[in-house]
Amino acid sequence: MSWVDIVANYLFALRYIAVVLMVLMLISAVDDVIIDIYYWSRKAWRAIFIYRKRPIFDEKYLLKAKEKPLAIMVPAWQEVGVVARMAEFTAAELDYENYQIFVGTYPNDLATQDDVDLVCKQYPNVHKVVCARPGPTSKADCLNNVIASILTFEEKTKVKFDGFIIHDAEDVVSAMELRLFNHLLENKDLIQLPVYPFSRGPLHFTAGHYLDEFSEMHGKDIIVRESFVGQVPSAGVGTCFSRRAIIKLTEEGDGLPFDIQSLTEDYDISFRMKAWGMEEIFVRFSVTDKKYARYAEKSISRNKRDGNVVCVREYFPKTLSTSVRQKSRWIVGIVFQGTLVHKWSKDWKLNYFLWRDRKGVIAHFLSFLATLISLQAIVIWLFEHMTQDGYRFMSIFMNDELTVLLIQINFCFFVNRIIQRIIFVRRYYGMLEALVSPFRLVWGNLINFLANCRAIKQVIAQGGNPSRVAWDNTDHEYPTVSERVYTQSLGSILKSKHQVTEQQITMALEKRLPDEKLGQSLIRLHIIDMDTLGEALAEQASKKYQRITPFEISSDIIKLVPKEIVLKYRFIPLREDNGRLIITGENRLSPVALASIERQLDKKVEYQLCQLGACTVGIRYHYLGDAESNPTAKIKQKVAAGTLASDLQQVILDQYYNSQIMFGDALQQAGFIEPAVFNQIILGFDYSSHLRLGDYLVNQQVISEQVVKNIIELQKSRQQNIDSIISHYENLQGERE
Repeated sequence: MSWVDIVANYLFALRYIAVVLMVLMLISAVDDVIIDIYYWSRKAWRAIFIYRKRPIFDEKYLLKAKEKPLAIMVPAWQEVGVVARMAEFTAAELDYENYQIFVGTYPNDLATQDDVDLVCKQYPNVHKVVCARPGPTSKADCLNNVIASILTFEEKTKVKFDGFIIHDAEDVVSAMELRLFNHLLENKDLIQLPVYPFSRGPLHFTAGHYLDEFSEMHGKDIIVRESFVGQVPSAGVGTCFSRRAIIKLTEEGDGLPFDIQSLTEDYDISFRMKAWGMEEIFVRFSVTDKKYARYAEKSISRNKRDGNVVCVREYFPKTLSTSVRQKSRWIVGIVFQGTLVHKWSKDWKLNYFLWRDRKGVIAHFLSFLATLISLQAIVIWLFEHMTQDGYRFMSIFMNDELTVLLIQINFCFFVNRIIQRIIFVRRYYGMLEALVSPFRLVWGNLINFLANCRAIKQVIAQGGNPSRVAWDNTDHEYPTVSERVYTQSLGSILKSKHQVTEQQITMALEKRLPDEKLGQSLIRLHIIDMDTLGEALAEQASKKYQRITPFEISSDIIKLVPKEIVLKYRFIPLREDNGRLIITGENRLSPVALASIERQLDKKVEYQLCQLGACTVGIRYHYLGDAESNPTAKIKQKVAAGTLASDLQQVILDQYYNSQIMFGDALQQAGFIEPAVFNQIILGFDYSSHLRLGDYLVNQQVISEQVVKNIIELQKSRQQNIDSIISHYENLQGERE
């Protein structure tokens, strides 16, 4: 047999394979075109008959709603350095305050635990959860532990979270995300935001193929799915569950809301919720103010509306191996585990989308084989046209009418597929990324093929049982925001500056008054002065320290900040400096609180620390109308009368300041409530009402009336009367004379 015969037989076999392949691809292509037709028809209908009759609904409406308490759940296995950046970024970016972050860690991942501990010290709304079992388990198992911890936190705070949000440690959130959830939770049980991967540049094909796929999936496919069948598969990030959904899932799961055997619990859970008649929504909400979309793509050719959509952003894998590992996990969870758990239903519409979910395991092989055959056909065609009087091997394909017809139809569908992808990539990323996306399609086919192979291999290795495949975590990146702040204890700071000895700290701790802080004890015992303590506390908080005279603050400055904000965050304004408002307080304010203050005042704020008690007295004097809290007149009278030396004025004031304490601080120092719990409860308290904080806490069943009485007595015993302090120093001066 000559080489011509060998090539001819090979091409005949290739043609038959190609025909079978094209028939299968045609079926898949028709399936995709159905989605295209439905999407564009629906879009045209809504544009003509719905949107023209509705007023524009923008973020201004979201800002009006009262903040519901929301819990963000973050599973973390080997996420050293990532959680800190997420907490810092979230605090600065979110236009929301009433939220807590619960990070699930593992007992055998001490590095991540230590990292989260440092974050918790800096951010009081971040809480560490240690899972019962060593990791890595499944993401679902980690989330179950986190939810159990959230319910315990609810018992302490008597605050019920309205929404439970899933995020990964590397997620970059949109400023309006929680506002949007806050609005939709009234009627929806599962809310899913779009996911848009960060671009690493048009020539980074591995990372780039993710943005191509997500652009089309979250720009069109999921929208059609929600409209057609009312079921929205969670993306595993940017998903918010209502309280009703979590309680129902926990009840049905016998205490475990998420399926611990699932690698894609997000996909699994939406089917259960759909079966229970719960409402699910995939929401694409665009902001009109660019300050709420700072981390959107910047291309001038992107769509202005779709380019500012509220979404989740993150870096996806940039190497072939990590991408294949991640996608194989998705395939195992959605295709193999999903087929095992979710049988075909009686709803043909739901079955249609189940088919679309599961056809990927076949379609990925078909796409890869089609790529190989196309490459061979291109080589043969080039050989024909570069060789004079050579064999016309392509005639084997071109002389067969069925083959030609299939090629033409599939080519038209392929062109449509390319156009659709360009349209949706361009909307968010701009024209450059869109024009490169067809070339990334080939590389994406290779990744999906290899992921398919790996997924099948993993299932076979577990004896054909996909439920036994372990959670295969992906390495994560996060945008750089700033360095973390590592805090030292007050005692270690003072000792490092040789301002106290170990013996003096021990004595101060032993002689503390009931529920007195170390710094207050050191001052009362005259071991350090007020400024030394203030500078140490400022260093601990990475803030500036400034001694203040609260009674001399201008009334014009005081009027810049409403009383409700001052009482809530326990600070007073000092002055304005180059467009910034300088504010001061006695305790460290969390970045979440500072960001919230800036949003409420609509101006940049710089926070400093002042001497203990000075802010407390200043709040009473300026905002609560307590003129008696200003002791300077009495002190000056005594100095003028000669019964007090002039150099004692500041000493007396410092002693007076040091003895002052607000009700909330006294409550925490006495151990009746944890600081994190108090910070969450206080978010629901309306300081503009005539209700006292103690009465509010009693009404919320956080503390008893007896505790309120005890705290008031503690305040009275700690807060020294200015007359008694003056009398004490008058007596000392008289004895010396």
